[in-house]
Amino acid sequence: MSRLRIFRDNDGAEPIRVASQHADIARELGAVGVRFEQWEASKPIAPGASQDEVIAAYRSDIDRLMREEGYKTVDVVSLNPDNPGRATFRAKFLNEHTHAEDEVRFFVAGRGLFTLHIGERVFEVLCERGDLIGVPDGTRHWFDMSEEPYFVAIRLFNNPAGWVAEFTGDDIAQRFPRLEANAA
Repeated sequence: MSRLRIFRDNDGAEPIRVASQHADIARELGAVGVRFEQWEASKPIAPGASQDEVIAAYRSDIDRLMREEGYKTVDVVSLNPDNPGRATFRAKFLNEHTHAEDEVRFFVAGRGLFTLHIGERVFEVLCERGDLIGVPDGTRHWFDMSEEPYFVAIRLFNNPAGWVAEFTGDDIAQRFPRLEANAA
């Protein structure tokens, strides 16, 4: 189940607000400029489907976002618990960073934890199958996929180079919860 927990940025132990209903999560995130939507495939997607098949199943929503926001490229990324490079891949995203463009991810399968540092609040967003999150450019954030990652995600970009991060050097991400393997 998708979940939003909001913390004070100086206290990663006790959330000040928790939401698990999609409409509540979308409303809370929308208030700080973050897009949160749920999408449904236009046709079934078989396990192991190709990138083209995954994109085709969500084509209408992808095209809508590309029109609305001017995204230029789309791809699919996936990671499984048996990937030998999973620890290195995970470490790449665990420190607070920003981007010069929006970070847009739609979870076709699996899950991931986006944590956003906005003002004096930290918004921890557990995204699962069917969730789209759009983190605006310049937003301080980090991402965790757990020690046993499993996800398939559609990514949309303005920059053809794809994911380019600028790390803040702040150690705040170390003071907030990580995504535990197989935890809800």
